[in-house]
Amino acid sequence: MRLYSLSVLYKGDPKVHLLKAAYDVSTFNFFQRSSVQEFMTFTSQLIVERSALGSRASVKEQEYLCHVYVRNDGLAGVVIADNEYPQRVCFTLLDKVLDEFSRQVSKMDWPSGSPATISYSALDGYLSKYQVQT
Repeated sequence: MRLYSLSVLYKGDPKVHLLKAAYDVSTFNFFQRSSVQEFMTFTSQLIVERSALGSRASVKEQEYLCHVYVRNDGLAGVVIADNEYPQRVCFTLLDKVLDEFSRQVSKMDWPSGSPATISYSALDGYLSKYQVQT
C-alpha cells in the first residue's frame, strides 16, 4: 500500500491550477521519475477540473486510484495511491490537509498562487506520515 502524490489545487474560473504538491516517486526507476510526477500533476488537475464543487470521488487511472475532494470554496485536494490503500484514510487525510491549508494560506492567494509562491510546507510530512511501511 503506497501513497504517490498529495496535492492542493484551486478550482477557479476558467481553469484549475496547482497550489502545492508532494510526491513520492522513490519506487520508480530514476529515469521515469520526472515523467511519472508530470503524469500525477496533470491527472490531478484533470480530475479536479471534471469534479463539481462540494464533491468527493475516487477515480481509477491506470494502476492508481485518485481520490479527489473539491470543497465548495474551490479549494481541492487529490491523493494518488495504489489500489490497496484504504479510501477512508485518503479522504480523512484530504479533509485534514485542506482545513489546515485554508487556515494557513489566505483565500486571496488561492486564485493567483503557484507552488513557488505559496508557503505551506506540511505536505511532504503528511505524505511520509501516511505512507504504510511494508
